[in-house]
Amino acid sequence: MSVPEIQGHLVELYQRLPCSDPRIAAAPAAGTFFGMNGHFDYTYTPTQLVSILRGIGCTSYRVGCTDDPNQISAVVKLAQAFQSAGLTLLLLINQGVHDSNGNVFAGESPAYDRAFACTRTIVTALKPYGVTIYECGNEVTRLNATILHFTNEGTKAVDFNNANWPAMRGAMRGMIDGVKSIQPSAKCGIDFCVADIDAADAVGRHAPDGSGGYMRVRWDITTWHTYEVYGEIFNIGSHGSGPGFDLPTYCKARYGVPFIITEWNTGPERTEAYRANYITGRLGAFYQARKTHNIQSVMYYVLDSGDNTYGIMINDVAVSQPYSAFTSFTASHQDN
Repeated sequence: MSVPEIQGHLVELYQRLPCSDPRIAAAPAAGTFFGMNGHFDYTYTPTQLVSILRGIGCTSYRVGCTDDPNQISAVVKLAQAFQSAGLTLLLLINQGVHDSNGNVFAGESPAYDRAFACTRTIVTALKPYGVTIYECGNEVTRLNATILHFTNEGTKAVDFNNANWPAMRGAMRGMIDGVKSIQPSAKCGIDFCVADIDAADAVGRHAPDGSGGYMRVRWDITTWHTYEVYGEIFNIGSHGSGPGFDLPTYCKARYGVPFIITEWNTGPERTEAYRANYITGRLGAFYQARKTHNIQSVMYYVLDSGDNTYGIMINDVAVSQPYSAFTSFTASHQDN
């Protein structure tokens, strides 16, 4: 599926979708471009994390939590330290489409209610400490319950599970409404993966079976996960065929909000040398596109994976080549 721009509309299968002119450059506010992922249960103290992030040239940090009191307590301590240090904490609300027994919610309303309550608890705790960006869900379009086949790129409605679509839509809406009910000025992101443009389009207008008339999901920031195996995000394919399309440009034109890559990396099987080269190349491509593609931040996954797979550190010790590649790039490129 190609995605040509025709008289202010994008062609998607048999429908014309309104959009802005993708040729118009758009740039979000500077200051948070270089970002990093981490986890609430790291053994690093908040003060240590602040020092580490400053040392690697990162000004933004993504961490997730549920409404579990222990998780919230850990993240609040991070938020307090980050607020004092002038760093940006992007909070991932880890709520999905399953209930406490592991079953998919039986419809949109129970999914909405659970997400709304969970989110209010989290935001109430974090609002006093300068958190202003919330990512509402983690790879919710890529759960066993929501994607029919993990090899599908997500560019067609038929890639997704129609029966569980209401639960996904309800969870997304509940998280966004939960944030806004406590902190109206906060920005909410919805996370997509691979080339899930039809999921992104559909939650705003229809279900996978083409039916419509549902409550729409509206977000302030489009967030995306892109790993090497998914393809080149600036020329990503669709269902194993070409031509590819520029996904951030599509999102800029279609949704008209800033774009954050909240996870990116190569695969865990790669050598240190390969990962170092990949980091340099990807950061270069992202940096070059930040002003034209409305890219607010790119957040590497992950700071410390506990082993020599994804992270650039292991237990406070740098993984030499990836760490050097990352820090060399941030040191030589201004976040402007």
